Amino acid sequence: MRLFAIRDYRHLFGAQVIALFGTGLTTVALGLLAYDLAGPRAGMVLGTALTIKMVMYVVIAPLAAAYVDRLPRRTLLFLLDVVRGAVVLALPLITEVWHVYVLIGLLQAASAAFTPTFQAVIPDIVTDEADYTRALSASQVAYTMESLLSPVLAAVALTFMSFNWLFLGTSAGFLVSALLVLSTRIPNARPSAHTKAWDKAAAGIKTFFRTPRLRGIMALNLVVAAAGSIVVVNTVNYVRDELGGSQSHVAWMLAASGTGTLLAALALPRVLDRVAARTVMTTGAGGLVAGTAAAVTLIATGLTTWIGTAAIWTVIGVGMALIVTPTGKVLRASVGRNEIPEAFAAQFSLSHLAWLVTYPVAGWLGTSAGFTAAWSVLAVLAAAGAAGALLLWPRHDGPKVVTTPAIPARQAPGKDRSTLSKAA
Repeated sequence: MRLFAIRDYRHLFGAQVIALFGTGLTTVALGLLAYDLAGPRAGMVLGTALTIKMVMYVVIAPLAAAYVDRLPRRTLLFLLDVVRGAVVLALPLITEVWHVYVLIGLLQAASAAFTPTFQAVIPDIVTDEADYTRALSASQVAYTMESLLSPVLAAVALTFMSFNWLFLGTSAGFLVSALLVLSTRIPNARPSAHTKAWDKAAAGIKTFFRTPRLRGIMALNLVVAAAGSIVVVNTVNYVRDELGGSQSHVAWMLAASGTGTLLAALALPRVLDRVAARTVMTTGAGGLVAGTAAAVTLIATGLTTWIGTAAIWTVIGVGMALIVTPTGKVLRASVGRNEIPEAFAAQFSLSHLAWLVTYPVAGWLGTSAGFTAAWSVLAVLAAAGAAGALLLWPRHDGPKVVTTPAIPARQAPGKDRSTLSKAA
């Protein structure tokens, strides 16, 4: 592929993939660490840790996007990887629950700054329009593969070793990612059209609120978060306490959701050539509402079986892919070229704002009132988000005409990324 012939992109993409898998392994290991420290209260501990993560993402990501043009980006990405590697290395040494919260805060602050910086670097390294589109798609595939393979790798590893060793492997992965970043030639950012940091941070969010299809995506973010929180937060306690499973069983159940995500993501490129993104994404929302309702039925009736749970987790994985995968296409069709980094940073923060609402419900309410109560609330939130998306995103919403001027030196003549794909 011509895209991977670009040395700097190849190294940077490798750094992203390694860091993603490190994050995925950390998520699995963190759940098991929470169970080791808190037992039946693991859901509350994990929910709190992930809530801290979302606060960092919501607050820091837009600020990082705002200030990224004032810092040497290669050095920043390198240091963020080093910080993440050091924090993960310290996680297996902790003995108190509050230690988890402090270290997760540091880890996710670094991750929140890394993602928008990485996204802003890509268009400066991959200047060809077609290759840039493939780069965005490759990044999405990397996220999808991580959701499948990280739990599988964790499950295989846990058959031979303690979960504490996952933290050691993850830390090494972040250091390898840092070395790959250091080997790339990343140009410093071009000055933004916005002179004030707050203007830059708020520009993408303002675009979301004034664009009908993007308001629909904000509602769909809530659907994804409501269903995903059941899987991410509650799987460890559900598998260990309700199903009587082991550490590796936790990872395999997470892999069931990842399998659904992967299968849907592989099928979507051809589907999106023939079916409108709105149709695909609202179908995914319907699937997630059905999945959360099925999860409530499963736990409320006491019909907790391995096969039933795996089937529901797989449906949730499929539904999440149907919403998440086309999101980049819709964003690119809704903004001008110069606004792409700000739009992606806004989606990063707004999507995690939804998780900030649902993680505490899954963790705190799930621990204090039980899975039935927590999952019922999450099912209602998923249904509300799906209904909101249908109302906010007009059925006949055509491609937005973008008037933001492109930068000639970085864009092929006669092309505009905002018209590369149809978002209706």
